Amino acid sequence: MDVEKKIAAFIGEFDLQMDQIEDIYALLEKKMVVLGKQGIGPEMVESTGYWLHNLYCAFEDLFKLVTGFWENNVPTDGEFHIHLLKRMLVRVEGIRPALLSEESYRCLNEVRGFRHAFRHAYSYGLDEERVAFLLRRVLGKRDVVMTDLKRFREVISVIKS
Repeated sequence: MDVEKKIAAFIGEFDLQMDQIEDIYALLEKKMVVLGKQGIGPEMVESTGYWLHNLYCAFEDLFKLVTGFWENNVPTDGEFHIHLLKRMLVRVEGIRPALLSEESYRCLNEVRGFRHAFRHAYSYGLDEERVAFLLRRVLGKRDVVMTDLKRFREVISVIKS
């Protein structure tokens, strides 16, 4: 397969993953509406936490797609999650642009940390106020993050041409 076709396939996978991220953001928007009407309780915390967890997982799948295609490797060390996220800040000279701005990185790093806490919350539960705060923050930074992804896609599309 020639380079142009490989990049076209990458863009197709990238777009599919972006659609999945947008779908999760839409679900989180609905959670925000419910939060505004009913407040946050145990069920709302668990459900919102689940979708915040899934949002970061969807971003991480996108990051793996980017590093796997453009750099032909994905970090596998014990610090995998933070190293993968940090790599998205990096412009790889002659290979690819950075995927994320510093602002997007900071937001997603906060969600990454939450994801870790969510996966280990069985022993202590989730803090209602923290989940509500993170939901507002994630939705408030949505445009910043999605603009970074769209910018990356535009640059890659030019490479393909």
